[in-house]
Amino acid sequence: MASAVAMPRADALRSASELVALARAMIPTLQKRAHQCVADRDVPAASIAEMHEAGFFRILQPKRWGGYEMHPNVFYDVQKALAEGCMSTGWMYGVVGCHPYEIALFHEQAQAEVWGDDTATLVSSSYQPVGKVTTVEGGFRLSGRWGFSTGSVHCQWVVLGALVPPAIAGGAPEMRAFLLPRSDYVIDTDCWHVFGLQGTGSHDVIVDDVFVPEHRTHRSVDGFLCTNPGQETNTGPLYTLPWAQVFMRSVSTAAFGGARAAINAAREIGASRVSTNTGKASKDDPFLMAAIARAHAEVTEMETTLRVTFEDLMDIAELGQPIPMEKRTLYAYNSASVVRRMADLVDDMVKLLGGRAIYNSSPILQPWLDLHAGRAHVANDPANRTGDVVGAMSGQAPGFTFL
Repeated sequence: MASAVAMPRADALRSASELVALARAMIPTLQKRAHQCVADRDVPAASIAEMHEAGFFRILQPKRWGGYEMHPNVFYDVQKALAEGCMSTGWMYGVVGCHPYEIALFHEQAQAEVWGDDTATLVSSSYQPVGKVTTVEGGFRLSGRWGFSTGSVHCQWVVLGALVPPAIAGGAPEMRAFLLPRSDYVIDTDCWHVFGLQGTGSHDVIVDDVFVPEHRTHRSVDGFLCTNPGQETNTGPLYTLPWAQVFMRSVSTAAFGGARAAINAAREIGASRVSTNTGKASKDDPFLMAAIARAHAEVTEMETTLRVTFEDLMDIAELGQPIPMEKRTLYAYNSASVVRRMADLVDDMVKLLGGRAIYNSSPILQPWLDLHAGRAHVANDPANRTGDVVGAMSGQAPGFTFL
């Protein structure tokens, strides 16, 4: 088995502030590439290379595997900045960039298979439980077709969700994530035709009866209970967080960047727009100014909630204590709510920008479409969290999906 690699030299490591500054410096470049990203239905290879060079994909990766093992807020700050330049790029980074965290939860042998030869290896995913699983000696045989595997063409491995049939008749199936190398699946790149987030490259993955050893599976219940096999070797407090808390925010945080881009676009349009019908200047429209101000204030509020959430989670983890279920359900609900809230805020601005906002060349159009596409992710539907929050308030045990 390959062993963990030595850490890079101390002078080669980047600080949290340097990483965020590098991400913000990429915003103009990502804005220029956004049309190409959308047209190609994938993030440009140049952007992937620059994110590798900056070290962004190592933020949540264990130090023992060449990563930075940083506070999750650094990861989300980088994601927000990238998404302000191009929300598709920020979304892709959030999904692919959070997978080093999940790989760290797998058995040590699986970690070695992914990172043993190259610690820069990337992993995509699709957690839809649509695969067919057969239990065999030493592991499982897996088949199926999964959609929404963001960034898959840039990755060498994939994590796929599926239900393992019960061992005893009448028992409950067990949700697991199955880790497969690129040689075990095919990517269908002609399926991702959508109205928003077109550039995420969320293609279909096809698997035809391949063997997946036991050590390359991750049980959802282990992620929920924070009893993952990888914690035996990755012993830092970071890896004791509930996996779902990290993943949920990876598919909602790009919306902050998209909303900021939309606010900037509304200000840009409003600064020069004068209605040819009424002669009124948008910059003097109190309703537009109020919508912009409300969007800025509420996005800032939600950003503060995100930051405080992971400061709280990490403080508890560093004390070696379990995260109370009341906090987990509340934080899951907060995460599920932000994309819809930001889409509504941008709706209010678009309605007040008249004909200037409807052209394909309008700078507010793409983030508006991206935010509405982002609402469709199952983790971004607050209705899926309402029962858990109410149940936790009354002392009832919630389900563990996305907690």
